[in-house]
Amino acid sequence: MSAAAAARQILTHLHEVMASRLHAQGKLDRVVEIVGEALDSEVCSIYLLREGMLELFATRGLKQEAVHVTRMALGEGLTGTIAQNVETLNLAEAKAHPDFQYRPETGEEKFHSFAGVPIVYRERAVGALNVQHLDPRRYEDVEIEALQTTAMVLSELIANTGLIDEEEALGLTRASTEPAKMEGLPLVKGLASGVAVYHQPRVTIDQVVAEDVEVERQRVYRAFDRMRDQIDTMAQQAEFGAGGEHEEVLQTYKMFAYDEGWSRRINEAIDSGLTAEAAIERVQQRTRMRMREIDDPLLADRMHDLEDLSNRLLRIVSGQIGTAASKGLPRDTILIAKNLGPAELLEYDRRKLKGVILEEGSLTAHVVIVARAMAVPVLGRVRGLRGMVREGDEVLLDADAGTATARPAQTMLQAFEARFAQTKKRLASYAELRDVEPFTRDGTRIQVMMNAGLRDDISSLNLVGADGIGLFRTEFQFLVSATLPQRERQTRLYRDVMDAAGSKPVVFRTVDIGGDKAVPYLASEYAEQDENPAMGWRALRLAMERKGLLKAQARALLEAAGGRPLNVMFPMVAEPWEFDAAKAVFDEQLDYMRDRKKMLPETIRYGVMLEVPALAEVLDLMIPRISFMSIGTNDLTQFLFAADRANPKLAERYDWLSPAILRFLRRLVRGTQGQPIDLGVCGEMGGRRLEALALLGVGIRRLSITPSSVGPIKELVRQVDLAEIEAAMDEWLVRPPGCLREAIADWAQAKGIDTQ
Repeated sequence: MSAAAAARQILTHLHEVMASRLHAQGKLDRVVEIVGEALDSEVCSIYLLREGMLELFATRGLKQEAVHVTRMALGEGLTGTIAQNVETLNLAEAKAHPDFQYRPETGEEKFHSFAGVPIVYRERAVGALNVQHLDPRRYEDVEIEALQTTAMVLSELIANTGLIDEEEALGLTRASTEPAKMEGLPLVKGLASGVAVYHQPRVTIDQVVAEDVEVERQRVYRAFDRMRDQIDTMAQQAEFGAGGEHEEVLQTYKMFAYDEGWSRRINEAIDSGLTAEAAIERVQQRTRMRMREIDDPLLADRMHDLEDLSNRLLRIVSGQIGTAASKGLPRDTILIAKNLGPAELLEYDRRKLKGVILEEGSLTAHVVIVARAMAVPVLGRVRGLRGMVREGDEVLLDADAGTATARPAQTMLQAFEARFAQTKKRLASYAELRDVEPFTRDGTRIQVMMNAGLRDDISSLNLVGADGIGLFRTEFQFLVSATLPQRERQTRLYRDVMDAAGSKPVVFRTVDIGGDKAVPYLASEYAEQDENPAMGWRALRLAMERKGLLKAQARALLEAAGGRPLNVMFPMVAEPWEFDAAKAVFDEQLDYMRDRKKMLPETIRYGVMLEVPALAEVLDLMIPRISFMSIGTNDLTQFLFAADRANPKLAERYDWLSPAILRFLRRLVRGTQGQPIDLGVCGEMGGRRLEALALLGVGIRRLSITPSSVGPIKELVRQVDLAEIEAAMDEWLVRPPGCLREAIADWAQAKGIDTQ
C-alpha cells in the first residue's frame, strides 16, 4: 500500500470520528483503535501535555488502568524525548535506546518495536502518538507518514476541545508584568529598543481533511504561482544594487521557490487526503525535523530559507497573508521570530525596524548578511523566547552583550537609555578621528586597517577612516552562493572592491572554505568528515587540490587589478612549498594574460597568513619569498593551545594575553626586524583595546580589525608611548606575573590609558 493510500484509509475513519458526537476522551479512544488496526500494531497510545507533564490519555494494547495515571516529564523516556526534541523515533528495539524507561503499570515489557511522532500545536510539541509491536522491526516510511498525518488531526482535535491549556502549550508564563532577561548569540552587534512585534502570527489551520483532493491541488498550484511572482519582484527591488552578495542570497532563495521536489512532496501529502494548508504544514514539520538532524550549519541555514518559504506559501493558500511587514510597524520595533528569511527582512520599514531577536539563527545565515548591511542588531538562539515576550512588550536589545530584556523596570530603562546616549556620544568622538592619522605619543605611525568580506562592507572604509583593507575574505562570495561563483562574477566583485577603495590598499585573501565553512556544491569533493574541521581539508589545502577553483580566482584577481597594484594573501600556509605551489598558479595565469596582451596589474605583492605555528619555524625560508605576513590570531591561538575555539567549554579557557601567545608573537616580530617584509596582525585580538596595547608592546605596527573597532583603536594608539609599553612588556615576558591581563590593565590605568 502506498503512503498516500495508507494515510487516506486512516484519514477517512478519522474524519468520521471528528464529525461524531463523541466526547473528547471517546474520540481519543477511537483514534488509537483506528491507527492500531490500520498499522496492524498491538499498541497505539496518545500522550498529551498537562500541567507540565506528559500524561497517557488513551491506549490500545497497554493496561487501561494506566490511562491518566502514567505521567512523565519532557525529556523523560522515549515519549518525553519525542516531545522535548519535537522529533520522530523509529526503533526496532526500544530497550536499546539510551532514553528508554520501563513503566511497569503499563504492561509494556513484552513489546520490542517502538515508533512515535510528536503532536505539534503552533510549532510546539503538546504530546506524542506512539505505536508498539511485539516483534523487533522498524516501521516503514508509509507507516511513519500515516502517524504524522494522524498527529496533525489530533492537533486539530486538541485545539477544538480544550484538552490542553493553550497558554501552557505555547510555553507562556503567566507573570507577564515582570521583567524577563534573555540570553543569546550576538549575530549582528548593536543596541536597540522598541516594542515587541511578532514577525508572523501563526496561521490557524481550521480543516485538515480534504473534501476534494483536486480542488486542494489547484489551490496549491495558484499559491505557488503567486509566491514565485512575489519572490521575483522582491529580487528586482532589493535595495543593495545589482551584482551584490545580497542579490546572490535572493537568487538562492528563489532557487528554493522553484524547487520541484518541494512542490511534489506537498502534492503527495494532498493525495493522502489532506487539505492544502495541512499538506504544507506536514511537509514543513518534516523539514523542521530534518533541520534538527543537520550538523552542517550552512545546510541548516538553507533549510531555514525553505522554512521561510513554507510560511509564505501557507499564508497565501490560507488567505491569512497579513504579516507584521505588510501591516506596517506602529513605531520603533524589535522584531520577534523563530527564524527569518532574507527576503522577509527586506520587507520591513528600515526607519522603524530597530532590532531582531530570533529563537534560532546562526552567524552564517543569509538573514544575518542582509541585517548587517541594514545595520540592524540581531540576537539569535534565544531559548524560550515565545514564553517570555508578548506582542507589544517594551524590549531592550543589547546585541553587544548577547542579552535582551522584556518589560524592563523604569530603572533598567533609564540605565539603558543612558548607556545608549553614551554609546552615541562615543561613536561621535570616534567619527571625529576619521581623518586623524593614528600616531603614538612618541610619533610612530601605526597602520589601522579593516577587515571586509562583502561589497557593502567597503562603504565603511572611508566612514571609519581606516588605512585600507588588510583582509578581504573572498570566501564570503562562495558561502552565500548556491553554486560555485563563475570567474566573471568574481572579477566583477574584486574590481568593484578596488574601485570603492580608491587609492587605499586592499589585501585579498584567497578562498578559505572547507572545514567549518562548508559549501554544499563542493561537499562531494571533501565528503569525508574531518574530526577536527579547523585543522582539516580547508583553505589553501582544498584550493590546491581543486586547482580549477584557485585558477579561476587567480585570473579574476589579476584581471580586476589590471593597471593597479594587487595584494594577494594565501591562508593556512604551513610550509614554504605550499606558498610556492599557490604562487605558481598565479604565475601561470599571468603568463596566459601576457601572451594575450591583456592588461596586467601594475605590481603584485604576495603574502601569507601565519596561522599554523610550523610556519614560524621556517621564517628564514619564507621571508625572501613574500612581501608581507599577517598573523591570524584566531586560528593561531587555537592551534597553539590545541583548543577548538568552537567548543564552548574552551572558549574562555585560554587567554590571548598569556605569556605563551605574546612570547610567540614577539619572536615573530624579532625574526622579521630589518627584513623587507611587512608584518601585521589580522583578527579579533587586534580590535580589543587591552589586547591591542599588548600587541604594540611586542612590536606589532599594523592591525587589521573590524570596521567598528577602527575608531576605538585609533583613540588608544594616540594615548600610548611605545618605549614605555615595550619596556614593560619585556619585563613581564621575562618574569610573567600571576595574571598578565591584570598587570597590563593596571599599568594602563596608572598611565591614564583607556583600555575599556
